[in-house]
Amino acid sequence: MTERPASHNLPLSEAITIAAQALGEVMRGRSLGEVLDQLGAHERPIVQSLTFDALRKWSGSQELIKEFVPKAPPPETAHLLSVAIALFLHGDQKTYATHTIVDQAVEACGLYDKTLYAKGMVNAVLRKVSQKFQAIATKGYAPDPISMYYPAWWRANLKQSYPKEWQAIGFQQAQRAPLILRVNVRQYTREQYQAMLAQSGIASKPLDTLAGVPLPSALILDEAVPVSDLPEFYSGAVSVQDSGAQLAAILLDPKVGDLILDACAAPGGKTAHLLELADADTVALEIDKDRLARIGGNLDRLRLHTDKVQIVRGDASQFSWWDGKPFDKILLDAPCSASGIVARHPDIPFLRRASDIAQLQQKQQSIMAQAWQMLKPNGTLLYITCSIFPEEGEDQAKWFAAKYPNALRLSAPGQILPTATNDGFYYALFKKNGP
Repeated sequence: MTERPASHNLPLSEAITIAAQALGEVMRGRSLGEVLDQLGAHERPIVQSLTFDALRKWSGSQELIKEFVPKAPPPETAHLLSVAIALFLHGDQKTYATHTIVDQAVEACGLYDKTLYAKGMVNAVLRKVSQKFQAIATKGYAPDPISMYYPAWWRANLKQSYPKEWQAIGFQQAQRAPLILRVNVRQYTREQYQAMLAQSGIASKPLDTLAGVPLPSALILDEAVPVSDLPEFYSGAVSVQDSGAQLAAILLDPKVGDLILDACAAPGGKTAHLLELADADTVALEIDKDRLARIGGNLDRLRLHTDKVQIVRGDASQFSWWDGKPFDKILLDAPCSASGIVARHPDIPFLRRASDIAQLQQKQQSIMAQAWQMLKPNGTLLYITCSIFPEEGEDQAKWFAAKYPNALRLSAPGQILPTATNDGFYYALFKKNGP
């Protein structure tokens, strides 16, 4: 997924209108991914970029709306203003000239009957916002950093769990996420692919380690590009995968002859990475039939779909799908709040509820318990979440070690917080001592 403005035929005014309506869907509890999936190929790139930025900069835009609009506007107008104001809030990354933003936002008002009345107000508000930022720039100051929007319960959790880091987390998750690649070592070394990128005019840097773990295949691009611009992407030379997620296969350490379960496997990035590292017999398990198809598609693109791979639909918390043959290694990327990957999915804080965490904890424990029974003696289980809430990370690892005396905890990074080069993840590795 990339957010660099791509060439498109959709006028900015239309994109602002669609993005504002997409915001409305999110505020009503709908996943942004579902909304974007309904758009045409010529609409999605720019609408996704505008909507992502509006969600990331929500806190800042709402403050400005309150400052310049004495009476709260109707939601449709507020959402349009949020999309437009976010275009001012990226400093050096601002894509459009000020007059273009104002003109196109006013034109966008006329494209939807519920915002038709608001042309004058939108024009006035955006001009005031522009003047405010011009005044800041004239004084040589940088605008105050904007924190990611979090509901009160979420913010309280972060403040309690990370009293020194919680503000930095909020600022980091309000930034556009970088494009990070995993080179398919079955086709190229990292150095070879970096040279291919350079020949295509794409600058990149290697990411060598994260949390003390080597990352032999990771590259971060200086500037995000569409995947269609990546050399040999469609023939499987490379995948888009955050550096934090690339730790999974490396920590599990697949070997030829292993029988490996990738539980909750969709969309298949970690399954593919396991197969890139070793020709191991692998079962990719997924309960969602729509997401299941994506696993096969990814393996086909990477030329990894062989008879050593089984793609199975099933519930990781149940035994009904299992043939009874125990696994040497299990990668358990458990369902979670996704609080660590907000920079890439900025709708998450708007959709989660405090009650979700306890329900997710129960699901995680159920899957861990089933997975342990399917693991061979001396086998290893890698527990992963893309969460930064301790309830889904360290608390679960401690629960598991207390419940299963034969679970020997091995070295693993534990909690990884979001930075400019990685999302937030949790990793715990267990060895099964005896039956």
